[in-house]
Amino acid sequence: MSDFTSNFWEIYIAGITLVSIIACLVLLVITGKMKASTSGDNTTGHVWDGDLREMNNPLPRWWSYMFVITIVFSLVYLVLYPGLGSYPGTLGWSSDKLHADEVAKGEAETAPIYAKFNGMKPEDVAKDAQAMAIGERLYSNNCAQCHASDARGNKGFPNLTDADWLHGGTPEKIKETLVAGRNGNMPPMAAAVGSADDVKNVAQYVLSLSGSPHDSTRAALGKEKFAVCAACHGADGKGMLAVGAPNLTDNIWLHGFGEKAIVEMVNNGKVNVMPAQAQLTESQIHVLTSYIWGMSNK
Repeated sequence: MSDFTSNFWEIYIAGITLVSIIACLVLLVITGKMKASTSGDNTTGHVWDGDLREMNNPLPRWWSYMFVITIVFSLVYLVLYPGLGSYPGTLGWSSDKLHADEVAKGEAETAPIYAKFNGMKPEDVAKDAQAMAIGERLYSNNCAQCHASDARGNKGFPNLTDADWLHGGTPEKIKETLVAGRNGNMPPMAAAVGSADDVKNVAQYVLSLSGSPHDSTRAALGKEKFAVCAACHGADGKGMLAVGAPNLTDNIWLHGFGEKAIVEMVNNGKVNVMPAQAQLTESQIHVLTSYIWGMSNK
């Protein structure tokens, strides 16, 4: 992999670029001085359709000038803009800088709009129609890919319109999640639970906690083994907001429903990542927080 992290390739590409430009100029000069063998009538001797003869006239000057201008333009461009390896160009232009400038311009234009909401509580922002229109757009651009366009989530991605929150549904907790992200980790617990039969018994007990269809005999056997799960989910199975452990007594199943899904979770565990929304400004986070809070508190 060291071949791809060295500066050899940028030097290689820069060299090919310069050699190609110089080669074009040399080709133009050489072909301009070459004299083709012609007959006395200034033809090359090639004849088509009986009387159509190829003349040996030089290229039009305007064509040669355009060729030279193109070469000069390419050289000037490589001096002004990045195009030769790591050389940044005299103008200092870069796509990153252009993007940063456009983002800064956009933020400056929208700052007066966001300033109106910065001093408001999220609960009050959630009642403002203009703020919610902005929040809806922020949600569509940054959250809908995982939580769905209607915010009702997908398998493995929580529903944001209900009152079920792994870490709490207050504006403060929602903002905390947006700013810092979340890393949920359910470790494999099969070894601690016991045999494969024990795991199935625990799965049936978990189903019983939410009043879901279950085998009562197996559930009774799994209740004792559930003790290893209680450290996170609580002895009553209602979960713990402090560690983001879900409530097992409701009928909300983030990663699938039924014995098979629960057994798979106990055997293999699960890691879920909610990335920090670092691309958003503090004002955008404030409005988006209010929008998300508002969806579950209508």
